[in-house]
Amino acid sequence: MTVPSPAAPSPAAPSPAAASPAASAPGATSPRGRQTAAGSTAQSDLMRAARGEPVERTPVWFMRQAGRSLPEYREVRSGVAMLDACMRPDLVVEITLQPVRRHGVDAAILFSDIVLPLKALGADLSIEPGVGPVIARPVRAMADVEALPAFEPEAMTFVAEAVQGVVAELGVTPLVGFAGAPYTLASYLIEGGPSKEHAKTKALMRGAPDVWHALMTRLADISGQFLRVQVDAGASAVQLFDSWAGGLSPADYRTHALPYSKMVFAIVADLDVPRIHFGVATGEILADMATAGVEVMGVDWRVPLDVAVTRIDASQAVQGNLDPTLVFAPWDVLEARAREVVVAGRAAPGHIFNLGHGVLPDTDPDVLTRLVELVHTLPVAD
Repeated sequence: MTVPSPAAPSPAAPSPAAASPAASAPGATSPRGRQTAAGSTAQSDLMRAARGEPVERTPVWFMRQAGRSLPEYREVRSGVAMLDACMRPDLVVEITLQPVRRHGVDAAILFSDIVLPLKALGADLSIEPGVGPVIARPVRAMADVEALPAFEPEAMTFVAEAVQGVVAELGVTPLVGFAGAPYTLASYLIEGGPSKEHAKTKALMRGAPDVWHALMTRLADISGQFLRVQVDAGASAVQLFDSWAGGLSPADYRTHALPYSKMVFAIVADLDVPRIHFGVATGEILADMATAGVEVMGVDWRVPLDVAVTRIDASQAVQGNLDPTLVFAPWDVLEARAREVVVAGRAAPGHIFNLGHGVLPDTDPDVLTRLVELVHTLPVAD
């Protein structure tokens, strides 16, 4: 069966050059998303590292830092469902700012979830505690794809409001916006929830390429436009999470996933903000992921940063990649490994220190604060 060209336009997908959906939102910041009331974030260490420019100290932030391990997060989230919290601008602002106040990290990441835009657009899904996203009507045929909502800017006004509130508080500290990559979103929609094997996903991917292309094109548009909303409201950088792409062979990734991630990044290409690409267990496809149209490659803990540099474009910065479990080790073990990560990161034009995946729920927040302080004291060059 011949796979349709991924580059074929979808009738439902607007051109990447389409007008930004949030550009006329009340109180919107600069279209470039790098200017706040307190000044520009462009010369912050994180933005400079993303551009491969010299920095005063290695910038640090943590994936899943907004929430998870913080007692103040658990207090403010008490009695509020995850997706409900993500749709309340007051809670989003507070939760997003909590790790910046506590840890002194060099960037905030918006408190949200990769399935949020689908929920906001009307998809019947929920996040079940201890399980993850659960889809009421899994996608198995073209009719299911056609039933999915198309992107509507009006459904995202709460996101723009939350971003504007966050950047007003952050000043010159950047905010990272994010979205889920089409392949990872598709896997949730097809499986009906989290899966280890992604059997139904791969079966549809190979067995119904027309359905796959329609679904992935729809999701690429939703994720790309969701990123635009965040940047137009003030986010300084964006990250695309492809949590499950590491389960694909390089050939399957290049054919069935990468073209649609490229679509996402193309939708925000004109906004002139750093684009970060991250996946889990993606060592075998790092070289392919690096071609998606990004300035920064996120690397999980399985591949040393100095090795990752040899697999990506020489101009790209890296982000990562301390094993998140090491925060439970004795401090001398954690410190030694953090120093190794910083040294390895010097092989790239720029390095943003991060974990190799998200903060684990039982992490001691004080250890993260101490880790930030350590990285900030380490030399940025030999």
